[in-house]
Amino acid sequence: MTVSTAIARLNAADPDFARHLDHLLSWASVSDDAVNQRVLDIIKAVRERGDAALVEFTQRFDGVDASSIDDLILGRERLELALTRITPAQRQALEKAADRVRMYHERQKQDSWQYTEADGTVLGQKVTPLDRAGLYVPGGKASYPSSVLMNAIPAKVAGVAEVVMVVPTPRGELNELVLAAACIAGVDRVFTVGGAQAVAALAYGTESVPQVDKIVGPGNIYVATAKRHVFGQVGIDMIAGPSEILVVCDGQTDPDWIAMDLFSQAEHDEDAQAILVSPDGEFLDRVAASIDKLMPTMERAEIIEKSINGRGALIQVRDMQQAIEVANRIAPEHLELSVADPQAWLPQIRHAGAIFMGRHTSEALGDYCAGPNHVLPTSGTARFSSPLGVYDFQKRSSIIFCSEQGASELGQTASVLARGESLTAHARSAEYRILADKKGN
Repeated sequence: MTVSTAIARLNAADPDFARHLDHLLSWASVSDDAVNQRVLDIIKAVRERGDAALVEFTQRFDGVDASSIDDLILGRERLELALTRITPAQRQALEKAADRVRMYHERQKQDSWQYTEADGTVLGQKVTPLDRAGLYVPGGKASYPSSVLMNAIPAKVAGVAEVVMVVPTPRGELNELVLAAACIAGVDRVFTVGGAQAVAALAYGTESVPQVDKIVGPGNIYVATAKRHVFGQVGIDMIAGPSEILVVCDGQTDPDWIAMDLFSQAEHDEDAQAILVSPDGEFLDRVAASIDKLMPTMERAEIIEKSINGRGALIQVRDMQQAIEVANRIAPEHLELSVADPQAWLPQIRHAGAIFMGRHTSEALGDYCAGPNHVLPTSGTARFSSPLGVYDFQKRSSIIFCSEQGASELGQTASVLARGESLTAHARSAEYRILADKKGN
């Protein structure tokens, strides 16, 4: 296979650097009108015809010979069977990864709390898990058992009573690794449906698919569009864009390592983004040479080439301080600090989904087994959002209990503010509870 790499070279000293960087980072994730309308039609059909629509769409889009919804349901025993069908090494790897993911997320659990004021008023917060979560898992070529672990385990740690998984099975092909991961992660029910129809079924429920409170997990443009439309009916995790990696390097890491780290995200799809930032121009040249050398050895070379040439970049900066500034400007999904003392730079990192510290910490470890979640904000949304976690499957209710004295004291304040807003019923409701000796004050 012949590949030709021509990764973009940018220099932060150039007067038009900001414009070129903005162009490089731009990503239009909005569905076109045709996709949008098709998704709306699918959602409408599932809401109106339930299981029958799911069977029809699964036959049409996935080529599955299903005569009824019963053909699209996998029981717990089928998940357990998958554990016996994968290799011992695969099972051991899944179980070790699951243990590490579970251990990390156990530390994220939030507990309810209360405190009592001097007059007896009690304030607090009640933390409650969602009743039911829906997990979308891609099928076919894009089969990711690691995503099953990363989505299902935090839900179970949070205390979600039921996790329902949907996974398409093109032409009826089941992925044993995905099913084994579902078994290990504690998934309760599995439906072999996908696309916008699966999202609609989870959001609104059918005769067989239970309605969930939140839908998580990656998918194609139809899945993402459907998640946008059902948001509000249910919660969603995020609308994810293409995978991203930004490597900040001082020029002392093996250039082959860096090239392969860039490849690790570029191989996801042609729209993935891989960027290297360094103050060492000669090092950028060496990494470019490593890219050319290693590219032909990759199984997914064509995908990597399109990603690297289309959205990748090698960026030269003045110094490490400017490298960090560029990193914060990009707010990447994955940030590798491939430097001598990453801990020294960590306080200055403000925007990143996950931060990989030091030369030996490849992003790939985070994808599979380090422990932290690999479901991360993309397309600059790390400026305001966080990795998927236990907190995404817990909700918080405020607790307010007023003593007689507390209601009287607070009532006076509420009365003034309510009347200032011309909300008389609010004011009088609070005033009824003001103690007699306070009303003249």
